[in-house]
Amino acid sequence: MPEHDLPRLKSLIDAGHAGVFISTSEEQDALDLAFACAVDLNLPAQRWSAVLGITDARVESGAEPHTENAAAAMFHWMRTLNQPAVLVLLDLADHLSDPRTLRALRELIDHQERHRGCVILIDHHDSLPRVILSRVTTLALELPSEEEIEETVRRTLRDSNRRAPLAIDISRRQFESVRANLRGLTRRQIAQAVRDVVSSDNRFDAEDLPRLLTAKRAMIQAEGVLEFIDSPPSLDEVGGLDRFKGWLRQRARAMTDDGAKASLPQPRGVLLLGVQGAGKSLAAKGVASAWRRLLVRLDAGALYDRYIGESERRLREALDQAESMSPVVLWIDEIEKAFASAASTSTDGGLSRRMFGSLLTWMQEHTAPVFLVATANDIEALPPELLRKGRFDEIFFVDLPAPAARRQILSIHLKRRGVDPVRLDLAGAIAASEGYSGAELEQGVISALHDAFDTKNKGEQSALDGPLLEAALRRSPPLSVTMAEKVAELREWATERCVPAD
Repeated sequence: MPEHDLPRLKSLIDAGHAGVFISTSEEQDALDLAFACAVDLNLPAQRWSAVLGITDARVESGAEPHTENAAAAMFHWMRTLNQPAVLVLLDLADHLSDPRTLRALRELIDHQERHRGCVILIDHHDSLPRVILSRVTTLALELPSEEEIEETVRRTLRDSNRRAPLAIDISRRQFESVRANLRGLTRRQIAQAVRDVVSSDNRFDAEDLPRLLTAKRAMIQAEGVLEFIDSPPSLDEVGGLDRFKGWLRQRARAMTDDGAKASLPQPRGVLLLGVQGAGKSLAAKGVASAWRRLLVRLDAGALYDRYIGESERRLREALDQAESMSPVVLWIDEIEKAFASAASTSTDGGLSRRMFGSLLTWMQEHTAPVFLVATANDIEALPPELLRKGRFDEIFFVDLPAPAARRQILSIHLKRRGVDPVRLDLAGAIAASEGYSGAELEQGVISALHDAFDTKNKGEQSALDGPLLEAALRRSPPLSVTMAEKVAELREWATERCVPAD
């Protein structure tokens, strides 16, 4: 049972709210909440669905005849109930295009307002007519707390043990890791993850910790909005960006106990602008590496849904999920593509603007340690509200790497492929790669390795050396040459508006 949601719902009903709207994909949690509230308030409770019609709260008694029609069901309640009650309607939004059903709902809410009861709408999306939204109070279900996660795990293990004896061998410290690995999941998902890991061997022990995290990743990514991203093991794997790295190290000190005693505010986010391929994505991953936090990417394209209200719900749930997994780094890649129409209502009926407004509100008001990293390539497509001072702690410009940064980047990619950069003379390659992005430098290393392998097959020189790498780089002109005007324009814009990342 959601421990924080129950007093919230009870207080709404006590205060005379005759209509409550719960938009969630976890219908059973919402039902449990509604019926637990009815028990605590000593009120009768009934539910309606298009399949079963009106039934008892726990579907233990037979359905009332001829109430599969929503309007008929609500008329039945108004005719037979002359007392306060908790009346739950499931997936009613799709039926409200019928004028009679819409009228019946309005009159049912009025009926329960007179009797100090409550009509609770539980639906899988947010689409309600404006006249109904004005009469109901929206209640968002919270994800489980640490204590609720622990209770759900213990209950699931007890249930599994009754079906088949389990061998449980886990310390208290390891159990704390279990709770951490399951943050951000619903109660149903937590129970399913635990059942998945114990079903194969009828054991629950330390070996199940990474399997729980794997199950969590699969569940979250199946929803298509949040995605776990692997970050480099350390900032040493990120070439260049020295000023940005220094900023991260400084803010890391602010997040210590000493920083808290000094009343230093917690960092909230950065915006990374820059040339395509220059390393913005790697910089985002570097935040997670520097602070030893999980990194999750918000797929803004997956937020948009053809059903009215679904997009807003997906964004809200994604942000709630990120908060529940905190401390975490939340990365929105190419943010300008997600909210390109935020300045206009002409292309999507104002959806982008509503979504963008929700994001800005969350950025301003959230208190959980979620650090937002947004990356962007196209300055002109960004809504001006996003660039206002205070939205982000800092706006960094990731430019094409300078010679020292190019040396670091080349060395990193050579080491990854088993080549010792110390034995190579990189001076020629560094000079030849003026204007190259980090991604283009990596491709140059790969191309040079293919050249070395090809010469080896011909019985000639077999080892990669500096001249071979230089030749590979010179063969392919960089983006800064093919799109010189665009890059120059971007650099000019950033000169007075952004902090250089390197």
